[in-house]
Amino acid sequence: MAKVDPRVTDSAAEFDRKYPDQGEIEADPAYINPVDGLVHAAVADRPLDEVIELIELLEQSPEYARATVDALRAVGTDRSVEDVSRLVALLTRPPRNADSADEAIRAAAEGRPVEDVTRLMALLHRPPLEPHCGEAAVRAAATSRPVEELVELIGRMAHEQGVREGRQQVKPPTREEKKAAEAARAAAKDGPPSGDRLLAAGGTVAIGRTAKGRRNRPAKTVGSPAWPRLAAALMLVVCGLAHFPPHRDGASLGAFGFVVAACGLCVLLGLALLRRSVVPVLAVGIMVPAALAVAQLLEGRVRSAGLSRALDLTLAPSWLAGLAAVLAALAALTALVSLLASSRPRPRPDVRQLAGQPAEPDRAPAG
Repeated sequence: MAKVDPRVTDSAAEFDRKYPDQGEIEADPAYINPVDGLVHAAVADRPLDEVIELIELLEQSPEYARATVDALRAVGTDRSVEDVSRLVALLTRPPRNADSADEAIRAAAEGRPVEDVTRLMALLHRPPLEPHCGEAAVRAAATSRPVEELVELIGRMAHEQGVREGRQQVKPPTREEKKAAEAARAAAKDGPPSGDRLLAAGGTVAIGRTAKGRRNRPAKTVGSPAWPRLAAALMLVVCGLAHFPPHRDGASLGAFGFVVAACGLCVLLGLALLRRSVVPVLAVGIMVPAALAVAQLLEGRVRSAGLSRALDLTLAPSWLAGLAAVLAALAALTALVSLLASSRPRPRPDVRQLAGQPAEPDRAPAG
């Protein structure tokens, strides 16, 4: 038979003398209630699914009513706002009552910071939660928070509501709309597919433009080359400078005015052509230097003192000024022909020929 250490026996006897009835000892107020500490530790540290299972098991017995309330309030104060909203959604789903999680809602609305309460309000006022959950949070915050915090809470909630309404009004495009827009931009940039002869020959079609807008808009000259226009502008400026009168030299006012007007008009026409090609400008650009060239040609054959005196005022010699006028008129004529040729509409291709089918021969009119 094993011997018992006498020190163990003495210790047990001494404990029995000090605490004769262990079951009747009251808890020391200096110590935390072990039941409350156990509930708070379990709610704070365990996963949310296990916390919900714990609360459901505690609800099955009336003896654990106080522990159930403590667990719900601990969830409302110790868990994150998202966890609180998830627990409320799971505890209030049918066939459970809508007020099954009111203790957690009240604890969160009464004890958490104003920022957390604002987020909780937003989460509780959306599906799948019952409307009762949001109303319980509103009542708890309205009756328990100080007036200053209540005003701050109202301001935050109004700001969040304005942000949500703005996002709903300016709804971002969906993924399908973004893909369609990107495909349209790529097609407009790259043009028709190289393998599609029908689209390549038919060209592009302007979408969304009315006939009125096309009539009021000047004709495009994208296809016309730029060098005829620039050459005409240069020759008109040279023609105007060649006919510039450096001094009046006793000439009549009419003769001097004629030369100055012709010089200025040629320079202005040349400067106008530097910007773009316009049919009226080119037409006047042909007539003015042509008139000067004709005047130089008729100077020796037609007796006119005014004409001869006017042509003698030019800066360049008569033969050089006449040559510049001829070249300017020819350059303007070339630019006009090029512009008119590029403005002609292209004939529409025969769809049957593009598709590889022979075109039907022209039928003779019935006699």
